[in-house]
Amino acid sequence: MPVALFDLDNTLIAGDSDCLWGEHLVACGAVEGEAFAAAHRRFHEDYLAGRLDIDAFLEFALRPLAQHPEAELLAWRQQFLDERIEPLILPAAQALLEAHRRAGDHLAIVTATNSFVTRPIADRLGVPTLLATEPERRGGRYTGRHTGTPTFQEGKITVVEAWLREHGLDGAERWFYSDSHNDLPLLRHVERPVAVDPDAALAAEARRRGWPILTLRAAEAPECSTG
Repeated sequence: MPVALFDLDNTLIAGDSDCLWGEHLVACGAVEGEAFAAAHRRFHEDYLAGRLDIDAFLEFALRPLAQHPEAELLAWRQQFLDERIEPLILPAAQALLEAHRRAGDHLAIVTATNSFVTRPIADRLGVPTLLATEPERRGGRYTGRHTGTPTFQEGKITVVEAWLREHGLDGAERWFYSDSHNDLPLLRHVERPVAVDPDAALAAEARRRGWPILTLRAAEAPECSTG
């Protein structure tokens, strides 16, 4: 059974859920507004430049989960999903997912954004397998730390390969769809890499290697064969 792997932010949705969650926390008064927003902008600039310190970022990004009761976090998250994520759902992305389902492929989202934020988005898209950075929980609360390998850059390969072995899929042909040059390690690793609305660095690499380039921002579903 072929496996279709998808990045999430700016690939299956028309925005960055991690950035938007940070903005939502500021709007809710869950964090110290201006200082948090400024730090988040700096981390995002580092991400775009390919120099993000993932451990430092996760220490920053997961801290709010440890500072508030889970019931409050869940209420903020539902509002976030309704107001900030739902408008970013791309019809063409949904059509692409459905094309892979009809082909009998196993679908998985692989994202560096933590699973507290992304699990309900994957559910909304109908993708049961989510490989995401996992926040640590102890005693029924989040600790502000992560567990396991962050699903970022080469870490995506580590997590994907472990999941494939666990499910007896290590011999499967693999697709991977992504917008970001930060995903070049996994794109180079799979048999069927696809650049989706790529940033400049990924677009240049895709052209050099002859990878398919498609947009999911168009009004109609893309013509991208899953055969």
